[in-house]
Amino acid sequence: MHDKPSQVETGRRLPPPHPGLGLVRATESAALAAGRWMGRGDRQGADHAAQDAMAEALDLMPMQGRIVSGEELRVGEHSRLDSGAAVGTGKGPQLDVEVNAIDGAGLVAEGRPGSMSVAAFAGPGAMWKPAPAVYMQKLVVDRRAAAALGPEALDAPAGWVLALVARQMGKEIRDLVVFLLERPYHEALVGEIRRAGARVYLRPAGDIGGAIMAADPQGGVDLMMGMGGASEGLLAACAVKALGGGMLGRVHTRDEAERRTCLDAGVEVDRVFTCADMIAGDDVFFTATGITDTPLLGGVRYHGDTVDTHSLVLRMDTGTRRLINTEHRLT
Repeated sequence: MHDKPSQVETGRRLPPPHPGLGLVRATESAALAAGRWMGRGDRQGADHAAQDAMAEALDLMPMQGRIVSGEELRVGEHSRLDSGAAVGTGKGPQLDVEVNAIDGAGLVAEGRPGSMSVAAFAGPGAMWKPAPAVYMQKLVVDRRAAAALGPEALDAPAGWVLALVARQMGKEIRDLVVFLLERPYHEALVGEIRRAGARVYLRPAGDIGGAIMAADPQGGVDLMMGMGGASEGLLAACAVKALGGGMLGRVHTRDEAERRTCLDAGVEVDRVFTCADMIAGDDVFFTATGITDTPLLGGVRYHGDTVDTHSLVLRMDTGTRRLINTEHRLT
């Protein structure tokens, strides 16, 4: 047998190393800091530790980054990761940056599974700015059903959407699994899904992870539906686009005052957004590191003088997905 010719011999060239590989250090740093607060009942302490660690790691990256939709919208207080904050060394490419130091801070505080540290970046001006919107209605599927997902699906009855997705995936509706956040406002939707014959996967938090599971054909979930955070929706769109999945989203305002605030800020509150609307171009990079165990990633593991982390790295333009298991030596 002859050896397969190398890419140099065939004239093909590997893509250059991407500066975004350093972004995983930011999610690892946040996860390592948050992991020390696991099960201690202090959500605020976990949030603060993760935000500080992530901010410090981001500031070591050679970039001119700017946070698009900041942590103050999630936790209700200001930090170094507020909307519009500059991150990076101030030298290097200009980038839109979106982060969530802990997706599922309450899960960390209570010692429950499902929490991750998440970050993404894209070219300058590539990310849609949901702020000051807090909530968003979402629908996520994988690449098998993405092309059939029109804007009308966001308002269609759950049974109609499930039938559409099942047909595209070559499944029966009873074989579908739908991820939703466990919230009182989802009770009617859960009833619709169950009456249609599909199965429901309820989680108390972590809808970015739910979106990734739905966008990944091997993720164990076929759809994500319902309401969640708007800034979490932007991060989810980065991951969904990198995985080739489909996503629809629309800002949800709780009252007229909130609607007026969003309109005054230029947010299109009635528009149904796709991944392409929320993230322009192909230069999209997404990373996530498990804090507590998730269906996607293992949580932080402490071994005395070492710590293990498990991360997911997605790059849109090359279509690559990396799973990185890292041992950190404590000194």
